[in-house]
Amino acid sequence: MRSQKTNRRARLAPARDHKRRAHIPKSHTGDLPDLETKGDIRRPQVKGARLDIPAIQQKHMAFSEHDGVFSWRVLRIMSEFVDGFEFLSNLGQTVTFFGSARLREDTKYYRLARDLAYRLSKHGFTIVTGGGPGIMEASNRGASEAEGKSVGLNIKLPLEQEFNPYVKQGIGFHYFLSRKFMLDYSALAYVFFPGGFGTLDELFTISTLIQTGKADRDVPIVLIGREFWQPLLDWTRNQLVAQWRTVSPDDLKIWQVTDDLAEAVKMICESCA
Repeated sequence: MRSQKTNRRARLAPARDHKRRAHIPKSHTGDLPDLETKGDIRRPQVKGARLDIPAIQQKHMAFSEHDGVFSWRVLRIMSEFVDGFEFLSNLGQTVTFFGSARLREDTKYYRLARDLAYRLSKHGFTIVTGGGPGIMEASNRGASEAEGKSVGLNIKLPLEQEFNPYVKQGIGFHYFLSRKFMLDYSALAYVFFPGGFGTLDELFTISTLIQTGKADRDVPIVLIGREFWQPLLDWTRNQLVAQWRTVSPDDLKIWQVTDDLAEAVKMICESCA
């Protein structure tokens, strides 16, 4: 009898674990694991977060926005989209260049970006970049030397990135999301040189838009530098297509890899004719 009372008290007593747990019901298929999330999934897990304010209103979406109310941020994002659309509406046919900000003037790909931008400018294209150093500077430099339209869409960063000296027309953004959209929005072609997370982010974003039909499939994505891009293509083909089947074989046709600038110019000019 005493044992039964002890067991009953144990069932009624609060759990010793102070963390709240939100249990996800088991799948009935028998194929999925038993999932569990620890903690209150609605409570912001940010140091110093206030529990009386929704988590989304406490999130910092850009550098140096620790002040300002949530609604003000939304209005600022809207204003950046309006300004961006108005800015782009005054440009001609554009080609957007992507690549690392860390590749300097003495590197091979800086020289190739400068050369390709020069050639495309001579064919009447407007060269658009992120407006910063490295590949962006090289591309704007080539366009400027060809007396073409050299455009930069810059972003405010902790290191205070400034426009490179070869940008003839430029606009600055506070938020990455609005700047990123404008870089992708009106381009007739995209050129990718070796780069880091930002470059890869842009590559996969644009590729996804084309893959899902949200962007024109005829818009070329030209990858310059086989030594850099080929391992990514091999991994995509072997892992995503062949082994896991998360990507269709036809999706690989979205990317065109070359080291030949004349071929790259031909790809872009033929697609835009």
